[in-house]
Amino acid sequence: MAKVKPFKGIRPPKELVEKIESRPYDVLNSEEARAEAGDNEMSLYHIIKPEIDFTPDTSEYDPRVYEKAAENFQKFQDKGWLKQDTKEQYYIYAQTMNGKTQYGLVVGAFVDDYLNGVIKKHELTRRDKEEDRMKHVRVNNANIEPVFFAYPDNDVLDAIICKYKATEPEYDFIAPIDGFRHQLWIVSDDNDIKTVTDEFEKMPYLYIADGHHRSAAAALVGAEKAKQNPNHTGTEEYNYFMAVCFQASQLTILDYNRVVKDLNGMTSEEFLNALTTNFTVEDKGTEIYKPAKLHEFSLYLDSHWYSLTAKDGTYDNNDPIGVLDVDISSRLILDNILGIKDLRSDKRIDFVGGLRGLGELKRRVDNGEMTMALALYPVSMQQIMDIADSGKIMPPKATWFEPKLRSGLIIHKLA
Repeated sequence: MAKVKPFKGIRPPKELVEKIESRPYDVLNSEEARAEAGDNEMSLYHIIKPEIDFTPDTSEYDPRVYEKAAENFQKFQDKGWLKQDTKEQYYIYAQTMNGKTQYGLVVGAFVDDYLNGVIKKHELTRRDKEEDRMKHVRVNNANIEPVFFAYPDNDVLDAIICKYKATEPEYDFIAPIDGFRHQLWIVSDDNDIKTVTDEFEKMPYLYIADGHHRSAAAALVGAEKAKQNPNHTGTEEYNYFMAVCFQASQLTILDYNRVVKDLNGMTSEEFLNALTTNFTVEDKGTEIYKPAKLHEFSLYLDSHWYSLTAKDGTYDNNDPIGVLDVDISSRLILDNILGIKDLRSDKRIDFVGGLRGLGELKRRVDNGEMTMALALYPVSMQQIMDIADSGKIMPPKATWFEPKLRSGLIIHKLA
């Protein structure tokens, strides 16, 4: 069963939150972070992308960069830009995108739950990325940014959220880059805190939606600290890491689409003919065509849009991986026809998050950068949970969650 606890969050005073908050470290590069921070010395990028405080040729993995992160984190606290709450409590974080709001509970998630599989994963992690985030957690002795979990819908927790969302939030702002609304409430009532803890304890599993590398790094550092402490009891703060947990039914997963540089030596006619072995191919004309259902794909090639519908027998409804459109397209189009074997390393393919729209696919083909584009129907949260429950791993580049969590609203110290 899932174990969570309240914690004393470190966060900005209300009047400073919009100065400090930022996008997550992994959705922008160093140059973009430097531009967004500008002359704002309170920007969280000075902690999560501290290479911006060095010359542009400085590697983000330079040891001095990690040291700078810790120096800046301490500076933010010394100057009162970040202050620690005096009580252990939970928080409610709401995001509104295109008129739809999702509400998450900010909790301390249990390290052992991650290590023992109570917190379920659906993606592989890379050791180099894990080690980067582990260094960041170690040097700051804190989880500066949260991870993004999903939990099965729960009426009791929903009632608590409804109670607080009817009150004035602690934070309420529109983010400058994504244009989405972000709100935060503090759950400080002792009875509500106990109810949240008890309800999570009834859940057999939690699911990582986004932030697999941050989750791994946070849990591994916690386990590391436990081994290094001869007086370890299991109650120390490092046994927990910060997560925002959303009800699964509220989450929005967008399509994650592909653009490809060439047709593996084939003409367009040969490529379209090869597709007919496993797909019903229909020319949809020159207007943008979006897939309307599972197992239907949109292809953009030579200024035309095509629908590709996977034929019966090309997927297995009883296999949580084999039924995925990302698996069907990877096997039957990218691998079999185009010779793209490894989505993680092949330079002939790139990926476009659904927030950019299919117009971005068209643009990248029309300008000659790419030869064709493939749009997929979005994966569902139920599919992700089914895969995690089966112990299998999703193919790479399968999910794109929006909106992204803003960083800097709450930080969790490990001591």
